[in-house]
Amino acid sequence: MKILILSDTHGNFLAVKRVLIAQDDADMVIHLGDGEGEMNAMLRMFPELPEKLHYVCGNCDSGVVVPETKQEDIIDLPYGHRILAAHGHSYLRRGSFDYMLEDARRLGCDIVLYGHTHYRHNTYQDGLYIINPGSLTLPRDGKPPCYAVISISEKGILASHVDLLV
Repeated sequence: MKILILSDTHGNFLAVKRVLIAQDDADMVIHLGDGEGEMNAMLRMFPELPEKLHYVCGNCDSGVVVPETKQEDIIDLPYGHRILAAHGHSYLRRGSFDYMLEDARRLGCDIVLYGHTHYRHNTYQDGLYIINPGSLTLPRDGKPPCYAVISISEKGILASHVDLLV
């Protein structure tokens, strides 16, 4: 299973369109917030997208019409894996991402996806894969705009960042 992860696209329609075309073999698309305008446009442009899209609200989202929009989402995957997907801003308000990791464990998740910081992140810690795809529009880590791809098979999980080359 191939999962495309986007976050913090902040109105960059062309970048989102480029990524969706380049990764058209993705089985699932997860957007971690702050991109409702471009995702609403992509839903009209790509008729297969609604069946495979999960979208969580970001702190800059308003008037979202993306179906089933939530503050966070729990996504069951093959091979017994489970995702906690959140934008992350509500966890930071509580002072630490440790709360997000505690919630993931409590909910039986082994993959934690978050956005908001615009910093790419990919670690494995105490049984949890923790991934921030970075930002397609406004990276704050001095690296190129990017997104993430997760491949899941019976052999395990492989997560990587993909730079959006201009």
